[in-house]
Amino acid sequence: MKKSLTEIYDARVADGTLNADAAQRAVLPMLERVRQALEAPIERKSGLKALFGRKATPAAIQGLYLWGGVGRGKSMLMDLFCDAVDVPKRRVHFHGFMQEVQSKIEVARRAKAEDAIRPVAIEIASQLRLLCFDEMQITDIADAMIVGRLFELLFEQGVTVVTTSNRVPNDLYKDGLNRQLFLPFITLLQERLQVHEIQSETDYRLNRLSGQQVYFTPAGREGRAHMDALWHALGGSDDSEKLVLTVKGRDVVIPQFHNGVGRAGFWDLCGAMLGPGDYLEIAQAVRVLMLDDIPQLSVSNFNEAKRFVTLIDALYEAHVRFICSAVAIPEHLYNEGRGSFEFERTASRLREMQSESWAKSEG
Repeated sequence: MKKSLTEIYDARVADGTLNADAAQRAVLPMLERVRQALEAPIERKSGLKALFGRKATPAAIQGLYLWGGVGRGKSMLMDLFCDAVDVPKRRVHFHGFMQEVQSKIEVARRAKAEDAIRPVAIEIASQLRLLCFDEMQITDIADAMIVGRLFELLFEQGVTVVTTSNRVPNDLYKDGLNRQLFLPFITLLQERLQVHEIQSETDYRLNRLSGQQVYFTPAGREGRAHMDALWHALGGSDDSEKLVLTVKGRDVVIPQFHNGVGRAGFWDLCGAMLGPGDYLEIAQAVRVLMLDDIPQLSVSNFNEAKRFVTLIDALYEAHVRFICSAVAIPEHLYNEGRGSFEFERTASRLREMQSESWAKSEG
C-alpha cells in the first residue's frame, strides 16, 4: 500500500532530513486530496457511446495554490508531492514555462493559426495531466495577456495545476499595465485552485544561510569548495536543470537552477552581451543567485565590469540574496583606472548584501 504524503513527510522528519513544521504538515492533506483524485481510475464510456464517441477527456481536478513568504518550504512540499504522484506530470519554474509558451505561440502565429494559444494548450495537455509550477509570478504584460486563455484551455483539456507563489492571487500582476484585462485570470485561479497560505514563522532558506559566510575570497579551489557546500545545502545538485530566460528573442541562461536558487560563473552572466533588461529578468526569476569566480576588474575587462555593476544593482533592488567567490574583497575588486570611482557604490552594496540585517530586511 502506498504511503500517504503525511507518512512520507513524517518519515523524513524522523530520519532528520526535515524539521517538523506544523504549517507545512497542514498542507499535506490538501496535496493528498489532489494526488488521490489524479490517481483514481478514469471512468470510461460504455456501449455505443464508447464505440462511436470521442475518447473521454479526464476532468481537471481542483488544484492547489500555495502561497507565503520566501523560505517557508513551499518548493519542498511541491517536490514531495510531485515525486509521489503517479500520473504524467511536469514540474517547472513558472517563468521558464511562460517563456516556452510564448515561443510556441509565436510559431503558431507564423503558421497562421486562427487561435494561436489553442494548439499550444492542446500540445501541453496531450503530454501530461499535472502541471506543478514553482513561484508563480507575473510581471510581464505579454504573460499577463496570455495566461487567462491558456489556463482556461488547459483546464478544459483536463490538466490539473498545483503552484507555489510568494503572492496571494489578488496581488498577481499588481499595478501592471492594463491589469483590468488580467483580472478574469485571478477569478479563474480562485475557482479552479484551492488557495492556501502557508503561515510558518520559520524561513528555512534564510536559516540555512543565517550566520553563513556568503562572500568567499580568494576564488579558486577553496572558494569553489565553499560555494559547492552552500549550493548543496540549499538543495542544488550537480545535475540541476539550467534555467533559460528568453528576453526580446534572446536566450539568457543560468547554467544551474533549483527551487529558486540559480548558480552561474562570472563569465556566464558578465562575459555575455547582456544588458539591464536581461539582469532585471534574472532578478525576477531567482531568489538566491550564486556567482562563481569573479576576477580582478579593471580597464582591461571594462565591459564585463560594467555588466557586473548592472547585475549587482538589479539584484540589490530586487532584494535577491547574493553568494559569490571572488579574487579579492569588494573594496579591492576594482582598484584603479576608468570606472574605479563608480565601482565604490557596488563595493558598498556587496558589503551590505553580506550583512545579516540586509538579509532579514524586507525586499
